[in-house]
Amino acid sequence: MHTLTDRVAVVTGAGSGIGRAVAAALSREGCLVALVDVNEEGLKATAGLLDAKHSVHVVDVSDKEQMMALPAAVEAELGRAHIVVNNAGVTVEGTFREQTVEDVEHVLGVNFWGVYYGCKFFLPHLERADEAHIVNVSSIFGVVGIPAQSSYCASKFAVRGLSESLWEELEQTHIGITVVHPGGVRTNIVAGNKSYDAQSKAISTEFFQRKAMSPNSAARNIVAAIRADRKRLMVAPEAPIFDLIKRVFPVWGNRFVVWLVVRFLGLGARAQARIDATKAAMEAARAE
Repeated sequence: MHTLTDRVAVVTGAGSGIGRAVAAALSREGCLVALVDVNEEGLKATAGLLDAKHSVHVVDVSDKEQMMALPAAVEAELGRAHIVVNNAGVTVEGTFREQTVEDVEHVLGVNFWGVYYGCKFFLPHLERADEAHIVNVSSIFGVVGIPAQSSYCASKFAVRGLSESLWEELEQTHIGITVVHPGGVRTNIVAGNKSYDAQSKAISTEFFQRKAMSPNSAARNIVAAIRADRKRLMVAPEAPIFDLIKRVFPVWGNRFVVWLVVRFLGLGARAQARIDATKAAMEAARAE
């Protein structure tokens, strides 16, 4: 985009983490920011960080009716939208056997349908702008499949596919689109969401607090990508490395990245042990 000054930016998941940091960064660049989250207290905290004009919208992004109403609400308070950052996300840590259908529906509802609704219902407004941009936040787990994250990976692969299709449909129009694949970023997505193993959750949470990139650093990269109209953005040092390994070696590379994540970073190690135990039990049952 040529300028961010006086543009209206809609940011979902703005109550914490990357969403809060992106909202603050866009506000500093001169944007009027519509803050969207299901967490009203988180939204109030984010709003307190912004000096520029903004609006607050308590919305569940997985709710179609609420998302259908959001563009008109934003336009009524701030004017026509120019930027939409579909960032809201959740996860459930657990093996495929452990996760319930309801777990998967919840994760897909927020992570995929929230992104889809953001694109679908804001697109008519973006089409009437002189220039516009959509940011869809996927994950490095939208490139690599990881054990104990089947629903999360499914949702983030879906966001990647949707975004890459939109690249082609919106090519040579005034609407840019960026799909973002963060690696480790210091957010509360692990600490604040459901896990089937409390100890595994504690290990993952502690790792993110010690080693992961700050949300502010991630936000700076995302804002730069909007300015440059980048189609694809890898965030955090490990993300482009994992992406390269997977692209060069689609099957072996996936297994190698999983080994790195589980063995060296400590993420999902106990879940991997549960998967291994299940495999052993299956083999024992076959041998009887």
